[in-house]
Order: sequence, then C-alpha cells, then structure tokens
Amino acid sequence: MVSRLPITTRPAHQEIAVSYLARLAALHDLPADELWHQVSRPKAKGSPTRRLDGDLLATVANQPRARLERAVTELRTPEPDWLALRHEPQRGCWRCDARHPGGPVLHLLAHHHYVCTRHHVWIGPPDQEDHPQPDLDALPEIVTAQHRHRRLIRRFGPAATFDAVLTGFLICAHRWNFADLAFPGDAWIEWRRRAELLIPPGTEDDTFSTSRLFACTYPEAVALAELIGSLHWRRVVAHGPDGQRTFATEIGRRLGLRDYRPIVIKDAVAHWMEQDCWRPPSPPNTDYRSLRTFGGPTFRKPSQDSDTKRRDNALWFSRHRRGGDSMLHHRTLNPVVIRDWSTKMEVFDGALAQTANTTIRLRKPLTTKDLLALATTEWIRSDPISSTWLNTATEPVDWHRRTGPRPPTGGRPALPHERPRSRQTRTAYARRSANTTSKPGTGVVPTESVN
Repeated sequence: MVSRLPITTRPAHQEIAVSYLARLAALHDLPADELWHQVSRPKAKGSPTRRLDGDLLATVANQPRARLERAVTELRTPEPDWLALRHEPQRGCWRCDARHPGGPVLHLLAHHHYVCTRHHVWIGPPDQEDHPQPDLDALPEIVTAQHRHRRLIRRFGPAATFDAVLTGFLICAHRWNFADLAFPGDAWIEWRRRAELLIPPGTEDDTFSTSRLFACTYPEAVALAELIGSLHWRRVVAHGPDGQRTFATEIGRRLGLRDYRPIVIKDAVAHWMEQDCWRPPSPPNTDYRSLRTFGGPTFRKPSQDSDTKRRDNALWFSRHRRGGDSMLHHRTLNPVVIRDWSTKMEVFDGALAQTANTTIRLRKPLTTKDLLALATTEWIRSDPISSTWLNTATEPVDWHRRTGPRPPTGGRPALPHERPRSRQTRTAYARRSANTTSKPGTGVVPTESVN
C-alpha cells in the first residue's frame, strides 16, 4: 500500500533516482528508507534485494510516468547510450538546480558536458561534490570550447569524441607538467593565467580542485581533439613521415609551440602517433547501467580520503603552480592512460610514464647521456602502419565493444617508497598487505586515483 505525497516537485533533467528520492524525503521530513520501500519492489520473488519501480514512483511522487521517464536516468525509455554517459553521478550547474528544492541534485551527465553555457558555470568532470563551481565570465574561451566540443559530437560521434578529448587532456597535462621553457604564445602561459583566476595564489586550500585544472586546459584539449578524433588525420599520421610532420606542425600550432617536432621520450604526442592513432577509440572503463547499484537505494561514491588527496595536491600545486601531475592521477583520464592494448605495468606511475614515451629497444641499459640524446631526437615512423580498423572505419565511429572483461592493469603492491604519505592511506595499505596471501609480485595495484 503506497500513499501519494502532498508536496510535488519535478525531477531535474538527467537526475538519478536516489537524488530525487532524497529530495522528496527531505521535503516531507520522511526517513529515506521508508520512502524507498514504497517506491521499490523485490528484484525477484523472495529476494531481499529491491529495485526501483517506475509506476510506484509516479504514484507516490504524483508525477506523470512519461515525465519521469524523460528525466530520471534509471527510467529513461528507450534506454540511452550508457557508454555516452558518465558512470559517476555529480552536481550540475548550481544556478540551474536552484529551482529544484529539497537538497543537492545529482545528475548523470554526458561525457561532453563540462560547462553550463547558459550561466557560464564550470561543471567539469566528477570531483568533490561540495566544491564551489567557478564562474567563467572572465574566461569566455572556456565557454566557447564547450560549443566546439558539442560540434565534435555531431561530427565524430560520442565514441571518438570521448577518446579524443581525454587524449587532448592527457597531452596538455604532460606538457604542463614537464615544460621548463615557454615561448611567446605558448598554451602553457595561458594555463598559468587561467589558473591564477580559478585558483588564485595563496588560496589553494579553499579553491583548489583538479576539476579546475581541467578547466584551465579545456580549450586546448578540445582543439587537439579536433585532430585526434578525425579519421582523416589518423590516416595521415599512419601513412608515413610526411603525414607525421604535417600532423606535428598542426599540433604545435594549436599548442603555441614553434617548429614543434615529436621526440622519442617525454612526449605524449609521439606516443599517441606510435601506439594509438591506428587503433579504435578507447571506451570508458564501465558504465552506470552495469553497476551493481543501478536501480537501488545507493550509488557509487568516491573514496573517503578524496578530501585528503585534494589537500595534498593543493599543497603541491601551491609550490610550483603546475597542474599536470594532479590531472594525470585523476580518475577521469584513466581510460586513456591504461588502454586495452597498453603494456601491463607494475605500478600506476609506470603506466603514466609510458603514455609519454615511445617504444625503445636497445640491447644495453640507457645511460644519462643516452637519455639526453633521446630527449632531443625526433621521433619518426618510416614505414606506414597497416590497420584493418583504420582502413574500414567510417564516421561517426561506433563504440569499441570488448569481447571479454577489461584486462587487469595492476601488478604488485606498492613498494614502501611508493606509498602515499597520508596516515589514513598508509594504514589502509598496511592492513591490505597484512591480509595478502598471494605470492610476491602478484598483488593488484589500484588503477584509479580518486582526487
């Protein structure tokens, strides 16, 4: 027996059911468990697990079923392209959500939704839920980048755009992290300028978030994605040295680098040209529909020590004002840091280093002199790459469907000098190591770093 609630409120666009129920419960001063019991049914006969029922929710919330199907993510009919949506709920534009009472609104946004173009508010990738969203009136180029991002969706499709923008972020992060010299017009100078507006010096404890670092590099990441997501440019890169130099020139123009040429080591562009340009775009690691919490009373949340990591990153950023390292360790870039075909590395930092290096096969160990020589050696692939996928693919590119589970990416537990410095995380590592019964070298290292 269910009863209709007296206060009616509409669900927000792309709001998850747990968020909508929490707001209804708050407006009526009801226990969340009691409301959940009224709008759910057992998953199977005799099963203790309950799942959301759309008809019951429509009755209790006093809302048309059709309206709920358009707004509530779990009730969307027909089901959306789940891979095109983020698997992690997050806050939307605070000004858009102000008309929805009852508490915070959690949305399941599309991968390409970074900016509210109506109110010029940075939404960004999933990060701290309670962190203030910065205003972008002083940075109109970020709003313009969102419009360009949407055009890429219409041109390349969600699969190629997802991979291309994250790869653009990856390249920008490496450039920001390792750059020592900046030229006039260098994008690195622009990232520092935007960071001073979004994270003013001296206020890092309050204003720092990795999401704001993504905002600093967003225009250049989208500009690079216009090349990386294009099948035409991928074929140009795979064809031979002339095409590679043409691509490098265009990349350099968009990053403000004069006479840019990819080098053998510490160059994410060279790595992409060698390893990734001729392969299909990497899909997300998972999707919201496949999570065990789908249609249930809870949802997947970030790790409990995310605020501690944010403060550690804020301290490090305040010392050198470079955001590349925090971006590279953020969970958003994981799908392009560790791809299905990436070489398995023992630790996550090894996978990060691999994304900025090309394949080097030498019989002897590299000396300091060798590394210095490689740091100035131009990378060129002399022979064309023959790729069945690249020869037959058409735009828009469809999602790359895995035939099996995602390959494992970990190796062994972190060594003592690799362990985080925070007390809480050290305790977790010690507890996990004490419970480990596997052979040495067979442990699993987390592949996502939640900031």
